[in-house]
Amino acid sequence: MPSLPRVPLSGLRFLGRGLHRPECVVCGRDGTVYASDWRGGVSLIEPEGAQRSILARENPRRVQPNGIAVDGDGSFLLANLGEAGGVWRLQRDGTLEPFCLEVAGEALPPTNFVMVDREGGVWITVSTRLRPRALGYRADVADGFIVRIDEAGARIAADGLGYTNEVQVSPGGDWLYVNETFARRLSRFPLAGDGSLGERQTVATFGAGTFPDGLTFDAEGGIWITSIVSNRVIHIAPDGEQTVVVEDVDPVKLDEVEEAFVAGRLGRPHLDNSFGTRLRNISSLAFGGDDLRTAYLGCLLGDAIATFRSPVPGHPLPHRDWS
Repeated sequence: MPSLPRVPLSGLRFLGRGLHRPECVVCGRDGTVYASDWRGGVSLIEPEGAQRSILARENPRRVQPNGIAVDGDGSFLLANLGEAGGVWRLQRDGTLEPFCLEVAGEALPPTNFVMVDREGGVWITVSTRLRPRALGYRADVADGFIVRIDEAGARIAADGLGYTNEVQVSPGGDWLYVNETFARRLSRFPLAGDGSLGERQTVATFGAGTFPDGLTFDAEGGIWITSIVSNRVIHIAPDGEQTVVVEDVDPVKLDEVEEAFVAGRLGRPHLDNSFGTRLRNISSLAFGGDDLRTAYLGCLLGDAIATFRSPVPGHPLPHRDWS
């Protein structure tokens, strides 16, 4: 497969306005785009452009969604990056209720991501047990983990990961892929029929300036990665070739971040600043539209969702039917 062409920054379009930290993006079959809303819910952008938010009517634990998922009943699961941690269920009427707050007697710390697979199993990631979480922004920290929830209950399926971020089940259903942001690698685990995971395998490693966050698949076997800080979208071909499809960063500022990371002093200020001209610290990618060729980019610091046309369609995820 030939390398994919670079998307010029002038080719980016933006969707939505006044969004509140739309870190995670999910696309429904009907064209509705869902984004996490830091105020305690989900923003919806309908195909004709109408925009609204479903926020928790009561939110005493200050749930702040990072990753979001649409469940089979149409409700939302929210990975809470707030101090209370855990995963919460948000009904469409604004009712907020706990979904999973502990595993094996261990309270879930601030929680990064949640997704529902085709069999209804739920996967949850916790990036680090350290508090503040910035203590985990190091290559030598590996205390992140993955939780699996199904009919057998909740359990830690994998542990000892280098800042666990987004996970996805492979299109064939036989692997679980995961980004380890500050280990700077994409890993995968053999996935058994009972939801258990085998030994970790390294799929790809990333060099200077790349901190993998978002993860999804296309219909041709490619993997798409978004990198925070450097505003990079990277395509990984089935043969392992990596192509930077989008990049928007000040190279001098990126060198400063890289130097801090290598020295073990990366902190919140490095992630709370945007070094792009148009992109504001992209963090996730979802394919949508009738042909699944529109890529939508979630971000940490912007108030809109960047989009571009992809040369290949995305792989349809289960929530595309449920939503």
